Amino acid sequence: MHRSTSEQAGATHVLATMRILLPIVILVSACVSTGTHNRKIAELTKAREDDAAAARQREHDLDEKIAVLQRNVSELQGKIAETSAALDKATADKVALQKQLDDSTALVATMKQRLEKLGQNVDNLAKEKGQLTQAMADATTRLDELRKQKAAAEARVQTFRNLIAKLRSMIDSGQLKVAIRGGRMLIALPNDILFDSGQIAVKPDGKTALAKVAQVLSTVGDRDFIVAGHTDNVPIRTALFPSNWELSTRRAVEVVHILVTQGMNPKVLAAAGYGEFDPVVANDTPEHRAQNRRIEIVLQPNIADLPPLDEASATTAANQPKN
Repeated sequence: MHRSTSEQAGATHVLATMRILLPIVILVSACVSTGTHNRKIAELTKAREDDAAAARQREHDLDEKIAVLQRNVSELQGKIAETSAALDKATADKVALQKQLDDSTALVATMKQRLEKLGQNVDNLAKEKGQLTQAMADATTRLDELRKQKAAAEARVQTFRNLIAKLRSMIDSGQLKVAIRGGRMLIALPNDILFDSGQIAVKPDGKTALAKVAQVLSTVGDRDFIVAGHTDNVPIRTALFPSNWELSTRRAVEVVHILVTQGMNPKVLAAAGYGEFDPVVANDTPEHRAQNRRIEIVLQPNIADLPPLDEASATTAANQPKN
């Protein structure tokens, strides 16, 4: 299909116009792109600079943090070293303390054993102390009793000596004897001085002898006296004296009466008859029978001279036979 000349002319004109305008458009486009590019470049540059500055700031901050961390690490390492040294010391102390503890435990065990043994010893010692204390008390009591008995014995000895001294002339003349028999002090007067055979009346010489004896015995204080009659074993059977019991008793009573008339206190006198049953020798000769015929004035022991009743009871109980 063919176009008209006008159409061709129009087309040519459009093309020509486009040829003129295209460089301008291109130039304008180029100008626009260059400004934008520069701005972009400026923006990018600034952004890059900002990023670099930020990076440098971050690096600076990081360096400070690293420096701080390094200081912290150094401090921590120092503390770790100190802690390690302290730990080593604590470990050494622990070992030393453990040794001390072990030693102390062993010592405690040893001391406990010693204390237990000592406790037993203390108990034993306490028991022994109690026994010794009681023994000491008993010994002291016994010693006091022995001292009292010694004093009493010395007093008896002195009394005995005084009797001998005061009756020396009668002893030397054979009128009487002062003796200790059966633990008792006595004055023995033979019958030949006091009585005729089978009689109870005291002869004049006997009364004189008894007066002297009464004078001496009156000076002996705090004593009781038993006047005891004794015979030999020759029997007597009379209406007045059925046996030697009656004869010996009547003779003792007669002597008591004479002593009282000579000034002795009747409250301290008693009469007893033993007959032939308490001889001093065997009745095997006339001389021995004469010795057995006698009057004895026995000095009774003072009650203070006797042992305490509980001791006497204990002695009596100990001497009793067991069933």
